[in-house]
Amino acid sequence: MLLLENAAIRSMSDTIREQYQTDIFEGSILIKDGKILEVSPRIELPESADCMKIDVNHHLVMPGLIEAHCHMGITEEKKGQEGDDCNETVHPVTPMLRAIDAINTMDAAFADAVRAGITTANIGPGSANVVGGQFAVVKTSGRRIDDLILKFPSAMKIAFGENPKVNYAGMNTSPVTRMAIAGMLREELVNARSYLEKRDQSNVDYNLHYEAWRPVFAKEIPLKAHVHRVDDIFTAIRIAKEFDLNMTLDHCSEGHLIAEEIVASGFPAIVGPDLTTRNKIEVQNVAFKTAGILANAGAMVSITTDHPVSLIQSLPLCVGLSVKHGLSMEDGFKALTVNAAKICGVSDRIGCIEPGKDADIAVFDGNPMEVFTNTLMTIIDGKIIYREDA
Repeated sequence: MLLLENAAIRSMSDTIREQYQTDIFEGSILIKDGKILEVSPRIELPESADCMKIDVNHHLVMPGLIEAHCHMGITEEKKGQEGDDCNETVHPVTPMLRAIDAINTMDAAFADAVRAGITTANIGPGSANVVGGQFAVVKTSGRRIDDLILKFPSAMKIAFGENPKVNYAGMNTSPVTRMAIAGMLREELVNARSYLEKRDQSNVDYNLHYEAWRPVFAKEIPLKAHVHRVDDIFTAIRIAKEFDLNMTLDHCSEGHLIAEEIVASGFPAIVGPDLTTRNKIEVQNVAFKTAGILANAGAMVSITTDHPVSLIQSLPLCVGLSVKHGLSMEDGFKALTVNAAKICGVSDRIGCIEPGKDADIAVFDGNPMEVFTNTLMTIIDGKIIYREDA
């Protein structure tokens, strides 16, 4: 067992906050077998108990941070083409591709994430294709990807706008227009739905391509829509509603211009990366104010680095800059934890500190959204993975 004592706990748990009428700013957390066993102002254990006790000296203890959209381990740093497995740029519709077959956990970004207090990441293919493939939510420490999986598949990547257009321009094949992107996605969804209906009712041959859509149509995972521009956001919403599918709006760069419509859609937004250049026409309106405008309007918001577009360890800083430009501090903490967990479909396991949840915990010497704050400790599944003083 592991006992954290004298902790300034920001639980992000409605249950804990209701029980104590506030967060426990002087408390203890007991961990056993990789799970949080107890959270309370004081935990007394018998002297005979086999338990490591750590006095965190009143530092901030909170859920491990969550990156809701990135390409860590698929687009590796400093390895060029050899380390880039992000986009299968030879066919525009590839739903059967699986992130777990390409994630290299030896990528240095995993260690950078742990040192930043990031314990979980939603990792998947890029946006060169209309349909890119299947994302996976994974823990950020370990060697074998199979052992790190928290949820797979976690989403089906689709993309609108410039990226598919640019990739297939000059290849004498679709798509080269936004009309073609939407049309190809609709055709794929119609064919997948037809296959699934026939497969369930008769002895239709198993088809890996279309079988990949089963959890999407069952609403077990969302479409993960790469959208920047207003028109692309509306097209994504139109298609998701047409087929009655769940969806997340990833990047959502012009979301602040249509905040009310996004709230009305019911789809959450994963905003960013804002800590980067406006290197494409469709990101000319990128701004740190987007997250705050959406959250204040009532949308569920998380924030992404889109690593390696901006570095994974900059995640808390990106959220801090959003707070500086209008996101409330509480919504900033939610974006890093419980909101990201809900958006990724793993809030039953992570995102807050309460009994029964995975013991994924980060300890900081200040607010992680402030640039001078240090990560003192990162715990994943109850194991101390990083400790500054070690």
